[in-house]
Amino acid sequence: MPIFSVQARPTDAASWLDLARRVEAAGFDALTAADHPGHGASPFVALAAAAAVTSTLGLGSYVSNAGVREPILLATDVATLDVISGGRARLGVGAGHTPAEWRAVGRERPDVAGRVRRCIAVAEAVRDLLAGEEVTVDSPDLVAHAARLTELRPVQAHVPLTMGTANSTLLRWAGAHADVVGLTGFGRTRADGHTHEVRWRADQIEAQLAQVAAGAAGRAEPPALEALVQQVTVTDDAEAAAAWFADRTGITAAEVLATPFVLIGTVEEIVTAVADHQRRWGITRFVVRADAVDAIAPLLRP
Repeated sequence: MPIFSVQARPTDAASWLDLARRVEAAGFDALTAADHPGHGASPFVALAAAAAVTSTLGLGSYVSNAGVREPILLATDVATLDVISGGRARLGVGAGHTPAEWRAVGRERPDVAGRVRRCIAVAEAVRDLLAGEEVTVDSPDLVAHAARLTELRPVQAHVPLTMGTANSTLLRWAGAHADVVGLTGFGRTRADGHTHEVRWRADQIEAQLAQVAAGAAGRAEPPALEALVQQVTVTDDAEAAAAWFADRTGITAAEVLATPFVLIGTVEEIVTAVADHQRRWGITRFVVRADAVDAIAPLLRP
């Protein structure tokens, strides 16, 4: 059975806590929060609040921007959330793409290669810190001296790590080291610094999965594959809804309906599509937005 999680951001306490309760009651695996400093809420503060009104729901960032987050601060946030939630924390990491977030911390956004190097260095440092190790790194991409979690440790022996990306190098790294590969379907970042071109076509997905497989070669248990679903539309006219997305993404309506990054159709058609994505791509996990909770909830019932 596929696993669904929800990505959301709080705007007020009442609706956020209500969402957490609804998501848990409906049977979703996790509630996750985006991490865009200055552009949205702090994910770990929000998730700690959600922990207080839930008991089984996974809680994590989706995803933290490794470009502007320091490992010791990120590891401390994750460990604190794990303690407060009784061992339900997740960690999602990505390379980041919004130039304003770098400028806000006094730096300019690096090129793609620089962001990738930094992301890997931060992911490895946070992983080691959460495992109780002392971390020292001195490189052009990351500096940390004798960093260690001395007073506070996670409840979990291993906090699950998701790498959210469409970058080839990060996909290979995730194949080798992550628990979950978060397939974003993102292409080049547009001039606004927030939106993206898409990599939703079958050949593009196959190329991404080939990178994951290359990284996972020799690994006893490969990572789970998870798709970040940009839109869930329950409709009796899937072709018309797909045509709207096709106009805005530059791919065909048929390609829209075949991609795991959009779920369109009747509930029955969406159930079939999810099964097809699992059979064709091996994608067993899906992250949907908060506005899709009611539409997806029926899929979670036995």
